[in-house]
Amino acid sequence: MPCARPTNKQTSPHPLPPSMTPAAMDHDLLLLLASLAAVIVAAVWHLRGHGSGARKPKLPLPPGPRGWPVLGNLPQLGDKPHHTMAALARLHGPLFRLRFGSAEVVVAASAKVAGSFLRAHDANFSDRPPNSGAEHVAYNYQDLVFAPYGARWRALRKLCAQHLFSARALDALRTVRQDEARLMVTRLLSSSDSPAGLAVGQEANVCATNALALAAVGRRVFGDGVGEGAREFKDMVVELMQLAGVFNIGDFVPALRWLDPQGVVAKMKRLHRRYDRMMDGFISERGDRADGDGNDLLSVMLGMMRQSPPAGGEEDGIKFNETDIKALLLNLFTAGTDTTSSTVEWALAELIRHPDVLKKLQHELDDVVGNGRLVTESDLPQLTFLAAVIKETFRLHPSTPLSLPRVAAEDCEVDGYRIPKDTTLLVNVWAIARDPASWGDDVLEFRPTRFLPGGSHESVDVKGGDYELIPFGAGRRICAGLSWGLRMVTLTTATLVHAFDWTLVDGMTPEKLDMEEAYGLTLQRAVPLMVQPVPRLLPSAYTM
Repeated sequence: MPCARPTNKQTSPHPLPPSMTPAAMDHDLLLLLASLAAVIVAAVWHLRGHGSGARKPKLPLPPGPRGWPVLGNLPQLGDKPHHTMAALARLHGPLFRLRFGSAEVVVAASAKVAGSFLRAHDANFSDRPPNSGAEHVAYNYQDLVFAPYGARWRALRKLCAQHLFSARALDALRTVRQDEARLMVTRLLSSSDSPAGLAVGQEANVCATNALALAAVGRRVFGDGVGEGAREFKDMVVELMQLAGVFNIGDFVPALRWLDPQGVVAKMKRLHRRYDRMMDGFISERGDRADGDGNDLLSVMLGMMRQSPPAGGEEDGIKFNETDIKALLLNLFTAGTDTTSSTVEWALAELIRHPDVLKKLQHELDDVVGNGRLVTESDLPQLTFLAAVIKETFRLHPSTPLSLPRVAAEDCEVDGYRIPKDTTLLVNVWAIARDPASWGDDVLEFRPTRFLPGGSHESVDVKGGDYELIPFGAGRRICAGLSWGLRMVTLTTATLVHAFDWTLVDGMTPEKLDMEEAYGLTLQRAVPLMVQPVPRLLPSAYTM
């Protein structure tokens, strides 16, 4: 065999693999750089909004004022938060953001923005944020007002609608409301000679409370009219509304909750015990007599409680217990009494301040009703100017100046702003109803004619469809008792204006009448309206 030819080239004891030769490494580096460049170009392409799968730039949050450390904007709210928030809307726009402790809050302060939330995003804002009032007063969210949105909430609302607030139920309870209005007139007649005058808001409160009590629990709360018990009950309701209107620091700064720095929770617990004894009294009076055949709401609920198992579908099949009953009654007595009487008191104060409007309304009442009997609910549809007076009162003096809070279930977009999940929504009902953009330059004047046929706002109603005037709220969380409240306010105001002339006491003149507000969850007068009633109908009208 031929021998191998010798070579002088030496072989490395550790030869490089093919992929690590200099030529191969230069090739890999070029591939890496090319790939990196492609990634960078693609990223820039997408960031600039190109490509079918591009992400949109993140929307901004609404504007708003800077807050304090820890507490946020809470110290800036003042004693009339609806006024403060109206001023902030003039600075930051009709949708602005606040921070209450760790909670993000947005405020709607125009009809357009309110409509965006309560119509387009109503479902997303159908729940309430956690709060001390719901926990410590409203039986730990077992009531209607603060109950989580769902089957149980729908069952409670349906129950109220069927037995109190439907058209059929309202008509069936018409004589109850008319009888209480007549009793109010009788009490006023007996006090008409008193030079000291009387607190007409207290009288209206007794009327509203007794009418609602007859419908809800089958008996009057105040059999003797304006006595010590009536004053105590009104004080309880006013205290509750004042506490509910406080922005409790412990709700927004969890680390301070145990301290209860404002003493709000302690007051709520004491007040709850007083209400609970009252509700227990209503229930215990019935004992074993309630079999579900009674006409009042308490009889119906006690009867349903004893059904086992409950009948019906998802909503009808909700099983109620005694706490549910007490929580619902608490809602009715707090939300359905003082809101009515305070609105009536504001209406009468405005009419006294505007004698020409008062005379025009009395003239309409005399034309429709006459002077030989009192007003009845069947007269109300014919009283066009009365309806305008009531709307104008709701506009300038909404019973709830700030809506009850709602909370966002998911992120959403409103008017070009990002509203994150868990953001609390407040609607400034008071500011919206005084917005010159919606109401014109005479926005601060008491001018009911704006609602008359041919007026600038003849088509505007208060039932939640016109967002410039939403004293009862709007959307699925609108006040369940809207129809009852509207009838009660209208009938009571009509009765007072028709049956009496009104004079102020202690030398007070109409132009000097104090119209200052006292803030709470409901809008009270800072100074009660003290007046002297003067009968203006035939004597027979007061005895029928």
